[in-house]
Amino acid sequence: MFREMRRIGQQLSEEECLQILETGRRGTLALLGDDAYPYAVPVNYWYSRKQNCLYFHGAGEGHKVDAIRRCGKASFNVLSEGWQGKDEWWMQFNSVIVFGRIRIVEETPVKEKVLRAIGGKYYPDPQPVENMIQKHLSHICILELRPEHITGKHVNEK
Repeated sequence: MFREMRRIGQQLSEEECLQILETGRRGTLALLGDDAYPYAVPVNYWYSRKQNCLYFHGAGEGHKVDAIRRCGKASFNVLSEGWQGKDEWWMQFNSVIVFGRIRIVEETPVKEKVLRAIGGKYYPDPQPVENMIQKHLSHICILELRPEHITGKHVNEK
């Protein structure tokens, strides 16, 4: 169902892919948008290795939510921080792509847990996160992407 990587020598191991998902700060979520145009949007996220799921938060309405309601297939791409070797002008980085099924999370305890995890990833102080949860939980949308296929590769721009 999913294609094999063409440049197999650049393929990352499963563990390398999971580490990038755990440590990455932002990625691009791609969905089937209006009139079957691809819709790709940069987002913050949290990856739970225990549940092997990616989670996103946002508004409960809009292009992203409409696209998910029409089609539950999605892909998500994360790039590692790039680096340059000594005396090199080109960049190198690692890239991970996740293909899977995405859904809107309805269960309040799951929404709270995910918001705390996302908050803990991006905010050093948990109190503003708790304040936000108490104030906005009812209208925050949590999305869950369950991977069906994860692949990654080392990219050398040379």
